[in-house]
Amino acid sequence: MADRKPVESWLTDMDGVLIHEGVPIPGADGFLKKLRESGKPFLVLTNNSIYTPRDLHARLSRMGLDVPVENIWTSALATAKFLDDQRPGGTAYVIGEAGLTTALHDIGYVLTDHDPDYVVLGETRTYSFEAMTKAVRLINAGARFICTNPDETGPSTEGPLPATGAVAALITKATGKQPYFAGKPNPLMMRTGLNAIGAHSETSAMIGDRMDTDVLAGMEAGMQTFLVLTGLTRPDQVENFPYRPSRIVDSIADLVDRI
Repeated sequence: MADRKPVESWLTDMDGVLIHEGVPIPGADGFLKKLRESGKPFLVLTNNSIYTPRDLHARLSRMGLDVPVENIWTSALATAKFLDDQRPGGTAYVIGEAGLTTALHDIGYVLTDHDPDYVVLGETRTYSFEAMTKAVRLINAGARFICTNPDETGPSTEGPLPATGAVAALITKATGKQPYFAGKPNPLMMRTGLNAIGAHSETSAMIGDRMDTDVLAGMEAGMQTFLVLTGLTRPDQVENFPYRPSRIVDSIADLVDRI
């Protein structure tokens, strides 16, 4: 990393980096405070498409973390940006929550189950057999299959929950059609996020707790990558991957002085 340019813009994952099971990780508030004071462009990213940026701002505020709405980037926003570029003013049948439906409404999409251009699958805590059946039939009838993210499980206080990737696998099995995933590890989410804040990958860094999503997406987008050990990836697992992060640190607290 010695020949890399100084980091002028920061992207960071949320769960496992800034918070863990609804509790701020030590150092997260100091890191965010220094970012805001520095004036450097930054984004807090999440593959979770349930919440709008305004929702997430409020949730983080209750934890004592101040992240402006415009500094939050979700897989729902990345999906909406992708669809707006691909087919402006299109139609979609959506399985998901307010984070996804709001993002699609904001780009002028019409949500319908009548001959939609796309079936868009996002995160929800109320997946219904009826909705999945409708998705299967619409995809078989020609709708294109899009997913916000490939995460197969999500965290909860009771343990792992089935997530978008698991439901996508069910629909793929029933239709024979693979979805296009807009969220991490697709570097599209990184690039659209960088564009949103006017940043360049050459002078940007991605901080994450997962080798298979955060580090992979950051690396493929051309950014420096920092792996923190406060989330899912353990130190002994790093060597299992054919790629490495630029740096491994114990937690977000170790990066405060790099801003």
